[in-house]
Amino acid sequence: EVQLVESGGGLVQAGGSLRLSCAASGFTFDDYTIGWFRQAPGKEREGVSCISSSEDSTYYADSVKGRFTISGDFAKNTVYLQMSSLKPEDTAVYYCAARTGSTTRVDALEYHYWGQGTQVTVSS
Repeated sequence: EVQLVESGGGLVQAGGSLRLSCAASGFTFDDYTIGWFRQAPGKEREGVSCISSSEDSTYYADSVKGRFTISGDFAKNTVYLQMSSLKPEDTAVYYCAARTGSTTRVDALEYHYWGQGTQVTVSS
């Protein structure tokens, strides 16, 4: 059974940093992509970033480009999202998700496995 567990969320002041972790287990496929999504109250889920297990494909939404960095330790099946220069509009529940294959797409419908989410709150 595939399981994804996020950690690292919390409360931070604007301009601060947080590092989210996504620990994955139960994978039986060699090539997959881990994506980070976020959902703020009253808003649709937004694809933030993704990285393939081959580490040759990454994607960032324009809203986070230059501020967030995705990386992976695939020997440990763990993906990180380093978030810097945080803004109040980054406040959301952040989810990691997984799909088979290597892609730079962050269409939530294409991701079949999801974690429970971790809250990130950025105060002004």
